[in-house]
Amino acid sequence: MSKDAVTTATAAPPTAAATPADAGDAGYSKDLKARHINMIAIGGAIGTGLFLGAGGRLRDAGPALALSDIPQWVLALIALAVVLAVNLISVKIFGEMEFWFAIVKVATLVAFMLVGIFLLATQHEVGGGTPGLSMITDHGGVLPHGVLPVVLVMQGVIFAYAALELVGVAAGETAEPEKVVPRAVNSIMWRVGLFYVGSVVLLALLLPGSMYSAGESPFVTVLSKIGVPAAGDVMNLVVLTAAMSSLNSGLYSTGRILRSMASAGSAPKFTARMNRSQVPYGGILLTCAVCVLGVGLNFLVPAQAFEIVLNVASLGIVSTWVIIMICHLVFVRRARAGLVTRPSFRLPGSPVTEIATIAFLLSVLVLMWNDPEVGRKTLLLVPVIAVALVAGWYGGVRRKVAAGR
Repeated sequence: MSKDAVTTATAAPPTAAATPADAGDAGYSKDLKARHINMIAIGGAIGTGLFLGAGGRLRDAGPALALSDIPQWVLALIALAVVLAVNLISVKIFGEMEFWFAIVKVATLVAFMLVGIFLLATQHEVGGGTPGLSMITDHGGVLPHGVLPVVLVMQGVIFAYAALELVGVAAGETAEPEKVVPRAVNSIMWRVGLFYVGSVVLLALLLPGSMYSAGESPFVTVLSKIGVPAAGDVMNLVVLTAAMSSLNSGLYSTGRILRSMASAGSAPKFTARMNRSQVPYGGILLTCAVCVLGVGLNFLVPAQAFEIVLNVASLGIVSTWVIIMICHLVFVRRARAGLVTRPSFRLPGSPVTEIATIAFLLSVLVLMWNDPEVGRKTLLLVPVIAVALVAGWYGGVRRKVAAGR
């Protein structure tokens, strides 16, 4: 996680000789509290990738989305409408919603980990076998299918960690970003290690990887093996919470990024508009319009909708973090030239850290090409996306010239 990248907005106001503050940060309310920022941080790291997708990754080292009684596209439309309303009301309501979404996810993981530790400590049988290291050593070891499958699921793992940058986006709407953001960023690694890595290790110790499937939450698989009633129903509720959280934070962050871009002349002017609650409703509505495409995808191909979005999103995540690293390199260079003020909370090892991160992210794209079923088809979208981005950039340049900027 780039510390400077998420705290650029937290730097003290530059002197008159320095560049002006980002106009996109002006005009927001400061209603996000420390508890909101902290839970937004952990909520971003704990998403549907762990609750639903981890089962397939444990099996293949491979998430189907199946919902019944109501059509999937109707549920998607209802969820979009609810989250849109929340985002348009006020940032405080958004923060509260994200806080409680994250609480549900964390509480679920803590409860499961306690159950898992109890099963390990008591050597209670799970699915006819005794939990422990034998679940790994007797079923092919740590790499039962070799290194390649582990490499191929890397894009899914990256998707699971996507939203950590929300801490930086939310920095502009908290009263003390210089205190809150560093604390939230520093806590991310141990929280991810505890909740994500810890949960996956427990899952591997409780059942052999071959017993998990992409179509069922791995937590449901374990709990059903020990006879916990309604485990599937409870976990489906948690998965729904995780999905709502992702949608909620997506509308929040994209709406604010569009407003910042519009302030610089790089996005349509209406996306800079704010309502009485100091919410950038223009950018949020445009983002919501794009989300409607996902509802259409659920209508046309409900069984493949999640997988399609997952793979397309992985491209966005990789490109987003590559751009963050490039921007940070430029930011550090300008800070050393005395053009901007660099915060005291910094990314260690610059510029080596940024270059290594970019190299790793680009290597993920190369690895995706080795997956002919999904990854390669996703990468074929890159030229189309690149053309759209270039066209949008030139459109922004023309608007700036016309406005005399």
